Amino acid sequence: MNLKYTNRALVALTIALLGAVQLSADVVETKSGARIVGKVVKVDGGSVVVSTDYAGTVTIKQADVSAITTDEAIAVRLASGTRVEGRVSGTADALQIASRDGTINTSVDKVAASWAAGGKDPQIAALERSWAFEAGVDITGRSGNKSQLGTAANFRATLAGPTDALVFYTGYDRQETDNEVSADQFKAGVDYTNAFSGKYSWYVRNEAGFDRIKDIDFYDVAGAGLGYDFVKSARQTLTGRFGLSFRSENYGNPATEDLNAVGLDLGLNNEIKFKTWSMVNRLSVVPAFNDFGNYRLAHESYAEMPLVSTNWRIRIGLTNDYNSKPGPGIEKMDTGYFTRLVLNWK
Repeated sequence: MNLKYTNRALVALTIALLGAVQLSADVVETKSGARIVGKVVKVDGGSVVVSTDYAGTVTIKQADVSAITTDEAIAVRLASGTRVEGRVSGTADALQIASRDGTINTSVDKVAASWAAGGKDPQIAALERSWAFEAGVDITGRSGNKSQLGTAANFRATLAGPTDALVFYTGYDRQETDNEVSADQFKAGVDYTNAFSGKYSWYVRNEAGFDRIKDIDFYDVAGAGLGYDFVKSARQTLTGRFGLSFRSENYGNPATEDLNAVGLDLGLNNEIKFKTWSMVNRLSVVPAFNDFGNYRLAHESYAEMPLVSTNWRIRIGLTNDYNSKPGPGIEKMDTGYFTRLVLNWK
C-alpha cells in the first residue's frame, strides 16, 4: 500500500515539475493556430526568433504572430524609438510590456526589435567600430638526405564599422634547404576602405617590405582610388579596385637600376562563405605609366576551415608574386604553398 501511494506521489511530483517547466517557458502563438514554446531570442527584421528544445531555432514572421508571452524581462525597442525592459504578454493588437516603471501598451507590429535584457541594442552595436584579430603560423621541416626548415608567420588586425574598415597586416616567410636560404621575405601594410555610396567606395593603401631572394632591399607600394562591389551579400563579397599607385624598389645589386614609378593600381578581392568554411581570393596588379610592361602582380588564394574551437582554423592556400622585370638572374614568378594554423579573436 505504501508503495502504491509513493508511486502516485512521484507521478504527481513529475507532473508538477513538468508544469513548472512549461510555465517558465516563453510562448509565441501564430494566426494559423501554431503554439511555439521555448525562449524568445530576439525580434529583428520583421521576424521573431524562438529557441526550442524540440525543433532548434524557429523563425516566425512578425506579421503572423497573434500573441507573445515571455517568462522573464527582455529588452524591447519600439518603432517610435522608445526602449524598455520588461515582461511581454498579450495579443498582437494588445501587447503589454511590464517594466519597473510601469506598463506600456502597444502592439506586435510596433515592436522594432528585441534582445536579451541588459544587452546592447543591435542598432547601436551595428554603428560601433570593433576590432578583430588573426594570427597564423606554419612550420615545415625535413632531415635525412636533404635538410629543410621553413617558417612563416602573419598577423592581421581589422577595425571595422558599418561603412568602413581599417586593416593592419604583416607577414614574414623564411625557408632554408641544405643550409641555403631559399626564401627571406617580409611585408607590412595598411589598407583603409570607406563605402561612401551604396556599392561604391574609396580606398588608400600602403605596403612595404623586403625580399632578399629577389635582391630587393626595400620596396614600397602606395595606392589610392575607387572600389566597386560587383557582389555584396551575407554569403559573398566581390570588390574591384581602380586607382593610382606609386611603386618604389631599391635593389642590392648596384648593376640593377632602382625603380620609382607612378602607375595604375588594379585589384580584385573575392570572399565566399559556406556553411562551415570559406574561400578568399586577392589579386593586385601595379603597372607603371612609363612602361606598362613593367608591373608587379601579387595573388593569394586560400580555403579556411574551423577546428574544434571556432577561434582556431586551418588555412590551406597558395601565393604568387610576379615581377615582370626583375633584377639579373632573378626569376619573374615566385609561387608558395602553405598549410597554416590560424587563431581568430575579438
